[in-house]
Amino acid sequence: MTKTPFVTKDQLVSICEHFPTPFHLYDEAGIRRNMEAVRDAFAWNPGFREYFAVKANPNPALMSILGEYGCGLDCSSATELMLAEALGMRGDKVMLSANDVPSEDFRLAAKLDAIVNFDDISHIPFYRHVAGPVPKTVSCRFNPGGLFQLANGIMDNPGDSKYGMTEEQLIEAYRMLSEAGAETFGLHAFLASNTVTDEYYPALARILFALAVRLERETGVHIGFINLSGGVGIPYRPDERANDIHAIGEGVRRGFEELLVPAGMGDVAIFTEMGRFMMGPYGCLVTRAIHEKRIYKDYIGVDANACDLIRPAMYGAYHHITVMGQANGPDKSGSPAVRTYDVTGNLCENNDKFARDRALPEVEIGDLLVIHDTGAHGYSMGYNYNGRLRSAEVLLCEDGGCRLIRRAETPSDYFATLDVQADVHARLEHIARGEAARGVR
Repeated sequence: MTKTPFVTKDQLVSICEHFPTPFHLYDEAGIRRNMEAVRDAFAWNPGFREYFAVKANPNPALMSILGEYGCGLDCSSATELMLAEALGMRGDKVMLSANDVPSEDFRLAAKLDAIVNFDDISHIPFYRHVAGPVPKTVSCRFNPGGLFQLANGIMDNPGDSKYGMTEEQLIEAYRMLSEAGAETFGLHAFLASNTVTDEYYPALARILFALAVRLERETGVHIGFINLSGGVGIPYRPDERANDIHAIGEGVRRGFEELLVPAGMGDVAIFTEMGRFMMGPYGCLVTRAIHEKRIYKDYIGVDANACDLIRPAMYGAYHHITVMGQANGPDKSGSPAVRTYDVTGNLCENNDKFARDRALPEVEIGDLLVIHDTGAHGYSMGYNYNGRLRSAEVLLCEDGGCRLIRRAETPSDYFATLDVQADVHARLEHIARGEAARGVR
């Protein structure tokens, strides 16, 4: 497959007249089409619900779009729970799936009457101590240990993962929760990340379906839902095949019919938490070439850095780059690759590179570049090393217009937590306001 930006060069030039680079841009039409495909793929299960993983992209404007389709929110912290509450989400629309959970997270989950997905059996008495009675609907997270593999090879190593409980612990946890007043139980597992295969969810589902049958028979509790969590990936590289969500849904359905229905568990709802699949391809980082350097290699310096997208620096992750060009210049989006560059940011770290030895069209100072697939774990993983400020987020609307959905950080934002040092903070704020007046961000 090829990687084509969801925005044209002319559109991008126009957007950049209103919003200075760098910024993350999101495709509303693409998000909606994908959500409709997910809904259709699991329409066979009346109780199906996607719980969008807030960690993937905690922007309320984007979360609200998914909420229009009945999605819930998968939260991993008190702050994410606050976002859910601000959007009017509570009760079974909110799930807390976290590990090493602080007391304030459990207390807020209790206030919202959210579904709590217990990561460890020791968290049950801890929850009761800090948050009160256990919810009527609860979930527990399973870790099978060992290696998880499909026919095409090893996918991940759950035995080395800090998440979840053993089967024996699950049995005990269900009994503890039942005795404490829980009535409806869920089962959850996350065994592999960013899988680009239609076989992952169906294989995981069969593991959990068989386990659910054993757990219900062993404990006598009612298992109301099975949460397949995340792990359905996206093709970051142009030569990768995209997952077929309809094939995935059909594979899960077959396992459901073969394992749960004969056991009298055909009423079980299927939940998912597909943050990356839901949002990843529908965001991009828009940046501009500002420097060229030629030493032992050729470098293109852009006005974004790893604070805007850390995955290449942290994981060595591949993100495709399309050179778009600039106003009054040619459209380079379809131009052949003729040069090899490292594309770099301005942090004082040598790993601050969006691409290494990447073949690209000739890049000129002022060219706009689109870094693909940043809609999930892009902005959300940002930080402020070197005092660099985090960029804005912009939504490309269905009607072709665009709107700002998060402003860029300012120096005043960066200095705000120094207000405990009143004299220093006052001087910094004075300087920041002066620079802002001169147009320096």
